[in-house]
Parts: sequence; structure tokens; C-alpha cells
Amino acid sequence: MYIPKYFQVTDPDEIWDFVEKNGFGTIVTAKQGRPIATHVPLQVRREGEACYITGHLAYGNPQWRSLDACEDVLVMFQGPHAYISSSWYKQENVPTWNYQAVHLYGTSRILEAEELKQDISRLLQKYEGHRPNPVLSERLSPEFFEKQLKGIVGFQIQVQEVQAAYKLSQNRNAEDYLNIVNKLHQEQDLNSQEMAQAMERKRKANNEG
Repeated sequence: MYIPKYFQVTDPDEIWDFVEKNGFGTIVTAKQGRPIATHVPLQVRREGEACYITGHLAYGNPQWRSLDACEDVLVMFQGPHAYISSSWYKQENVPTWNYQAVHLYGTSRILEAEELKQDISRLLQKYEGHRPNPVLSERLSPEFFEKQLKGIVGFQIQVQEVQAAYKLSQNRNAEDYLNIVNKLHQEQDLNSQEMAQAMERKRKANNEG
């Protein structure tokens, strides 16, 4: 991923927090030289300096068969993104697009049956645990749970390289920056409003730092 110096993110805690909050990612592998991709919910597991991404694919999805064969697997996570009009700048310029994205490269392997059960249990706990009537693995009948597991293939990717970019108008002056935030808040689409919030959080963190 091309990342100009203004937009590069290097703080590991900030990056992994972003991945946790934007866990619906894209896993990219190659089969006979042709890239293939699937959009899936993914989880992060950190063990000391090591970091792993886990998830699962449908058994009928042929991509899982390429996981062991690929030397490098690419996983992409994306946050809010929004069009930035150059009419929001004080001086003449061209429009652009703001975004947040993380690319991870690593080596993959297929999960064993017990590992897959644990991973699914963690996934359900993450998205169901706060609900009044949570659908958790321990609340499902063993027969049903085992039957569902037969239809999926779990995988783990050990992260070897991290690339993170937050293009949040950091290269603009303070006046333009604040005006961009205000204009984004006035836009009707949710992505623009979330981008405004992301820019506010980033500016606050920079000021506190």
C-alpha cells in the first residue's frame, strides 16, 4: 500500500485497536497467479510480540484450499472514507478522498477442529455477549453446533508485516482542517460523518500527545 509520510500510522496499539473495531475484513490469496478474495469477520489475537488473525470460510468456498499454498496472505481492513471537496480549502486545490486502512501480510494455516470451536466461541462472545438473549456456543445444542462446524474451515494468519494509513487531511493547515470537519458533519451520508469524528479523534490525540 502506498503511504505518504503524512498518513503513515506506526503505533501498534492504535493499529490493533482499529482492526478490532473494524473487524469485517478482506482476505486475499492467489490461485495459479490469479488473486481471489473473500469478505469475512476476523479476529485479532496477540501473544507477546506475535499477532494472529483468525477467521473462517465456508467449506464450499474454494479459497480456503489456497491458504496453505500461499507464501503471503493479504488481509485488508477499512474504516470510514469520504470525498473531500477542494471548495472547503481556503486556497485553490483539487478534490481528494480521506480514508483509514490497514493491510496485513502473513503466513496462514488451517485450524484444527478444537481451535475452530474456540475461535467461533470467541467470535460469538464478541458480537453476542452484550445482547439480552445472546447466541453463544455453550447455549447451542452440541449436535447443532457440531453440524454447523462441518460447513466451515477455520484459518489462522501469523502477521509478518503491517501497513497502516490514515489519510485524514493531516497535510492541511489548521483552518482548512477544521473547515473540512465541519463540512463533513453537514454531509448526509454516514461515512462522511464518521470521517469527521475520526478526524476529531485524531486531532485530539495529537494535541494530547
